Amino acid sequence: MRVWRITTPAHAGFDGEGARQFGSRWTPRGIPAVFTSATLSLAALERFVHTDTDLEPASLVAISVDIPEDVAFDSVEVAHLPADWRTFPPPPALIAIGERWVQAFQTLVLSVPSAVIPHERNFLLNPRHRELARLAVGRPEPFSFDPRMWKK
Repeated sequence: MRVWRITTPAHAGFDGEGARQFGSRWTPRGIPAVFTSATLSLAALERFVHTDTDLEPASLVAISVDIPEDVAFDSVEVAHLPADWRTFPPPPALIAIGERWVQAFQTLVLSVPSAVIPHERNFLLNPRHRELARLAVGRPEPFSFDPRMWKK
């Protein structure tokens, strides 16, 4: 399975440092995790909704990641989430799900629904999991948004 990540060149590593520093919808601050999306277009939308046009870096990269078919993963289904799971800030129940997953160290990947497009999936990677080395990480490729996305 191929997944995608969009980030700055300085943060192209798979150490989960951003999530560790700031937390996320699915993980609390202090726990590293790497966020990827099922498609490049979803990765772009995920990046876009977290972007302030005044602060968007001039240089972004898209990175593909191939996850071997035999790598086990856990999955969170919308039907098992609280009704307010898409709100911002996210409800604590979501953060607890990711925290339990990371701490269990049972799987490298956690599949979660996208709050941006709930019918699509994001994939959290545990950078401390023993199977991380099995991922085939592609070379960072330059990425930029279409300037029309910034229209007012």
